[in-house]
Amino acid sequence: MTIPSESEICGTGCGLNATLRVISGKWKPLILFFLRDGSKRYGELKRLIPEVSDKVLIQQLKDLEADQVLLRTDYKEVPPRVDYSLTPLGSSLSEAIIPLCNWGTKNAEQMANIFASRESK
Repeated sequence: MTIPSESEICGTGCGLNATLRVISGKWKPLILFFLRDGSKRYGELKRLIPEVSDKVLIQQLKDLEADQVLLRTDYKEVPPRVDYSLTPLGSSLSEAIIPLCNWGTKNAEQMANIFASRESK
């Protein structure tokens, strides 16, 4: 297995490609956003993101763990108890998502109108 070079990961020399590789997926940014305040169990994340299927949530949690932005702690108890938390790398990434959240909040009404118009065509 070869390790991709920095230029292969970032493409244009901008770190945006690397960032998008980590947060690609409909629910990953929300997972990172909800974990920014501390660890959560699977059920808590599922309640916070009710639209996501179990299969997709599990896969996206595994992807984030593989990208070393998420830490999965299995307490080896019965009944099973597993917590998800951000690594320092994940914490810095979740902070980078906050401006996107602010933009969405600021422009929510305009974007809702745009989406409704687009869907009616």
